[in-house]
Amino acid sequence: MASFMSFIHHLPWVTIFGLLGNVISMLMCLSPAPTFYRIYKKKSTEGYQCVPYIVTLFSGMLWIFYAFYDPNSTFILTINSFTVFLESVYIVIFLFYGTKEARITAIKLFLLINVAGFGAIAFVVLVIAKSNQMRLKIMGWICLIFAVSVFVAPLGVMRQVIRTKSVEYMPFLLSLFLTLNAITWFFYGLIKHDYYVALPNVVGFIFSLAQMVLYAIYRKSKETVTDEDPKGKNLLNSRLIKF
Repeated sequence: MASFMSFIHHLPWVTIFGLLGNVISMLMCLSPAPTFYRIYKKKSTEGYQCVPYIVTLFSGMLWIFYAFYDPNSTFILTINSFTVFLESVYIVIFLFYGTKEARITAIKLFLLINVAGFGAIAFVVLVIAKSNQMRLKIMGWICLIFAVSVFVAPLGVMRQVIRTKSVEYMPFLLSLFLTLNAITWFFYGLIKHDYYVALPNVVGFIFSLAQMVLYAIYRKSKETVTDEDPKGKNLLNSRLIKF
C-alpha cells in the first residue's frame, strides 16, 4: 500500500485526473449494459430509442478526431475509443432486436449524423484548414459546442421530474457520477490548459448539481411515471448514456 501511495504521489496531477476521468467515464458508458442485457433476454427493444447511442457515438468520434491533432491528449483518445466501441455494440444490438420501423429510423439517423455529419466536418477540417494548429482549433470549438449541447440535454428529464414530482427516471447515483465526471474532466482540462475540455464541464457540473438538488426535493414523492409511458422510457434511456 505504501509503495502504491508513493507511486500515486509522484504522478503529475494531469495524469491523476486523466486516469480518474477515464475510470468514471467508462463506468458511465457501461451503465446502459443492464438495459441491453434485458433487450437481449426479451428479444425486444421495448420502445427504447437508439438516438442517444448514435449521438454518443458521434461525440466519441469528434473527440478522437480532436485528439489526433493534440499529441498530449492520450486520455481523451483512450476514453473516446472505448466509448466508440461500446456505443457501436449497443447500436448493433438495437438494430438486431429492434422493430423494422425502429431499425430504419436508426439507420437513417446513423447515416445522417455519423456518416454525413462527421464526413462534412472531416472535409472542412482536412481540406479547408491549412495547418494542424488551425484544425485543432476548429475541432476544439466543434467538440466544445457539441459537449455543451449534450450537457444541456437532461433539461427534458429535469422538466419531467418537476412535472411528475417523481425521480423515477433520474437516479441519484447516476447524477452523482455525472457531477464527479464533470469535476474530474474540468480539472484535467484546467491543469492541461485545454479549455475545450474544461469549459463544457463547467456547464456539465451546474446541470448535474441541479439534478441532485431536484432529487433531494422530490425523492420522497410517491408519484411515479407508469411503465406504459414510452416518453418516460425514452427519457430514462437518454439519461443513462449521457457522457
